[in-house]
Amino acid sequence: MPIRAVAYISEAGPAVAGDPLGLRSGKLDDLVDDAARFNRNAGVTGVLLFDGARFLQHMEGPEDGLSVAYSRVLGATSHTGLIELQRGRVGNRRLPFWPMRWLPTQPEQLKSLARADWSGFAQRTGDDAPTETAMDVLARLVEPYAVAA
Repeated sequence: MPIRAVAYISEAGPAVAGDPLGLRSGKLDDLVDDAARFNRNAGVTGVLLFDGARFLQHMEGPEDGLSVAYSRVLGATSHTGLIELQRGRVGNRRLPFWPMRWLPTQPEQLKSLARADWSGFAQRTGDDAPTETAMDVLARLVEPYAVAA
């Protein structure tokens, strides 16, 4: 079954904005727990990075499950100003660890990732690659947490 992916960035809504660790209100945990329950049934995996003001999310899974999960994202009131960075087919899952998990990140890291090359969800192999792709940066940010998964 072909795997598809989507990545986007958006502005956090007032319920979670300004809370980079997501600890004050618990709203971010509630949102992600709900998404994880849905995604588990839909066969979707992914990660949501949060810098206290912005989200960057990467989701992947079978076309039908991803389509419904992404429709939920598009209709969510927890964020605004969604900008899709890339959507398309991927050879295999890059983030198979969680149905959904959020990770704190620094604003500079999120900005760098949003501006990276998302073309085709490419990931470079080897140390001789001239520039890091978005998937390289994302993998580097997620790796410390994935080991603990």
